[in-house]
Amino acid sequence: MASRLNPYLNFNGNARQAMEFYSSVFGGTLNLSTFAEYGAQGSPDADRIMHAMLETDAGYTIMAADVTSEMEYHGISGCSLSLSGDEGDLLRGYFQKLAAGGTITMPLAKQAWGDEFGMCVDQFGVPWLVNISQPQA
Repeated sequence: MASRLNPYLNFNGNARQAMEFYSSVFGGTLNLSTFAEYGAQGSPDADRIMHAMLETDAGYTIMAADVTSEMEYHGISGCSLSLSGDEGDLLRGYFQKLAAGGTITMPLAKQAWGDEFGMCVDQFGVPWLVNISQPQA
């Protein structure tokens, strides 16, 4: 297998909901494993997600986990997930779904460099960038 770089997101007890949301946005196969499945039955973290992996129909892989209850949670800061390509309708659809329930920080619109670009933060606090390439003249 070739090396790949994949986002691995951390959540504070809502990884299941976030990953189910991303599955609804991107499609694909979602696998979830709880801490209870790996020996933490009866603990306060039993139902939290130890590892989640979404392998999407578009070839993206998103992974995630919940922090345990004794860990301090820090939301995403200083980084965004970026979607780019020339499939305008598909990328516009992703942008609208990701922004639903979240915040659009820059509306998807034509930019000075010629592409459509927008930014949003989804309902789980994950920042997204979407760039739709335009054909070169």
